[in-house]
Amino acid sequence: QKQLVESGGGLVQPGGSLRLSCQVSGLSLDYYHIGWFRQVPGKEREGVACSPTNGRASHYVDSVKGRFTVWRDNAKKSVDLQIDNLKPEDTAVYYCATRHGSGCGTLIAWKPGDLDMDYWGKGTRVTVSS
Repeated sequence: QKQLVESGGGLVQPGGSLRLSCQVSGLSLDYYHIGWFRQVPGKEREGVACSPTNGRASHYVDSVKGRFTVWRDNAKKSVDLQIDNLKPEDTAVYYCATRHGSGCGTLIAWKPGDLDMDYWGKGTRVTVSS
């Protein structure tokens, strides 16, 4: 069964860190760039980071550069997202997703109404609050 499953969300204080994980099954990470997205309450889902295949440099949107780090573990078939110095505005449901044939630049630029991803996870909730 082809699926992506996120984990690692939770409640954290501002300034804290979280590591989210996207477990991939039924798909070969050799052929799929994996994007991380988030949906803030009341706002559209947006891309934040992407892990490309073949060891190429990861992609980040400007608003998260320096605080978000994405990497993949091909042996574990997971793509993790480390979020440091969490801010209340990072409160969101975080999703991983992929679409075959789409590069990271395309994935993280995705907006609702664009060609949908082939596979979405169900999301993991991150709440940043004191």
